[in-house]
Amino acid sequence: MAMKDYSDEFRADAVALSESTAGATCKDIAADLGINRATLRGWVLRDRDRRGIVAADARRGGTTPPRAGQPTASADPDERIRQLEARVAELEASERKLATGRDILRRAAKYFAGETKW
Repeated sequence: MAMKDYSDEFRADAVALSESTAGATCKDIAADLGINRATLRGWVLRDRDRRGIVAADARRGGTTPPRAGQPTASADPDERIRQLEARVAELEASERKLATGRDILRRAAKYFAGETKW
């Protein structure tokens, strides 16, 4: 099997998708992008080394799980507003992450469609 040459932009996008998708495995993301799992894992590990992150799975170690559901009810209206603002910020960040993943997948589909010689 011939070795494929992926662009630096594709590699960076694949790593970003892997790092930003909570709960997804390299196997799932690699399958979605149409690349080998070991290839994606190597890119992720090289990126983590470059950034100085410990080789252990950075997504699982030392991070707090995302908050689920609505903010808790509070007697203080100011506290309730702060909780709601935090929830809005959390949802906006999640929306940005999903939009980034969607854009990466669109670029990957375009890249692979151009590679196909039918």
